[in-house]
Amino acid sequence: MSTPSLASGPEGHRALRPLLDTVLDALAEGARARRGPLPAGGPDAVAARVRAAGDVLPQDGDPDALRTLVHALAEGAADPADPLCAAHLHCPPLAVATAADLAASVLNPSLDSWDQAPAASELEALVTRALAREAGACDALVTTGGTESNQLALLLAREAHGAGVRLVCGANAHHSLPRAAWLLGLPDPVIVPAPAGTLDPAALDEALTALPGPHGSVVVAATAGTTDAGLIDPLPEIAALCSAHHARLHIDAAYGGGLLFSDRHRGKLAGLDRAHTITLDLHKLGWQPVAAGILAVRHPRDLAALTQHADYLNADDDTAAGLPDLLGRSLRTTRRPDVLKIAVTLKTLGRTGLGALVDQVCDRAQEFAALVHEHPGFELHDRPTISTVLFRPAHTTDDAIAAVRRELLHQGRAVLGRARLDGRLWLKATLLNPHTRPDDLATLLTLVEKATGEPA
Repeated sequence: MSTPSLASGPEGHRALRPLLDTVLDALAEGARARRGPLPAGGPDAVAARVRAAGDVLPQDGDPDALRTLVHALAEGAADPADPLCAAHLHCPPLAVATAADLAASVLNPSLDSWDQAPAASELEALVTRALAREAGACDALVTTGGTESNQLALLLAREAHGAGVRLVCGANAHHSLPRAAWLLGLPDPVIVPAPAGTLDPAALDEALTALPGPHGSVVVAATAGTTDAGLIDPLPEIAALCSAHHARLHIDAAYGGGLLFSDRHRGKLAGLDRAHTITLDLHKLGWQPVAAGILAVRHPRDLAALTQHADYLNADDDTAAGLPDLLGRSLRTTRRPDVLKIAVTLKTLGRTGLGALVDQVCDRAQEFAALVHEHPGFELHDRPTISTVLFRPAHTTDDAIAAVRRELLHQGRAVLGRARLDGRLWLKATLLNPHTRPDDLATLLTLVEKATGEPA
């Protein structure tokens, strides 16, 4: 058996070209076989089709494995580019970002030392500082997404203010925040009511007043774009309370941070620049392949807590000679250059192009909300703040709504999420596809209407 070809090096491009054709053909064939936003038949049927592709570790290699497994993955995928796939904060990636990601995989830099990633490390510095400035901060780190960013934010708060620092967050906060407090050994978080889906400033003031401890012993986490409904906490009021109580402020803008690119919508993020740390996530309203998270910081001195030394990566004499020290830019050691796809997207589209995409999905959400509101058979939770719409068939039980969602999933006809607000279960449409058109929205509503009368 001949030695397998490498992706890079002098012959890399020749080895890759036919393989790319194989991948693209298999993706198209798999999508045609799927025939919808989701494979039909539910988990058992999908598992059977994947297993039918054969042994994943055979005794002898299979030269057709690339085509076979890419086809199986595509046939069994939930396709976020399908307008009827609208359950989660799971965006369809831009072609230009995906192509850039291929280049990152081919070159395979690792951002744990300069000599493994000379250009990538400089590009990351340029991009992170540009995004930090956009959010009103000074510097930023690349992360795997909102969960890692939120955990890093609490870690920086702990290192700045001590192991007794207390997290205060709303009942609407992302689950990764209380989990991060647990992982970091912090005291149990104080959970503040969010009766309207957003953190209540009066309840926050009361909670902060009741907490003992020295100044800076509290970190408040606000949310700009909740997972359930895309709501934005009253950031200016929360920032003012944090200032009055000498509390540190973290804003989880993993979803809503993309509004910064839109002239029409960035005003919804007023107060963001008053945060000590900010979570952004460009594999939501940034149309990046996973992963593309950012943690922005107001005070670069906070990042000193991440300083690490390993002589084989950042020897003192190397850094004194001018080689950049990358170990303090992440909790990870080996780290791929996710910044390349972000940089290519930012440069290709600019603020105007990204802002137009944000405006499009927000417009689609408003249009879908209007369809629901005008339909006598449906109930709308509220007008969308970003691009998430909560709705439910009227005069229907929660159990029936859950069954309708599962029926559509089983049939592979539509992918909708679920959210429990106001004590009731709602169907959730998260619209992140800028190619979605008004007739797609009408189709989605019709499918739910029909499924309401079908057995689950």
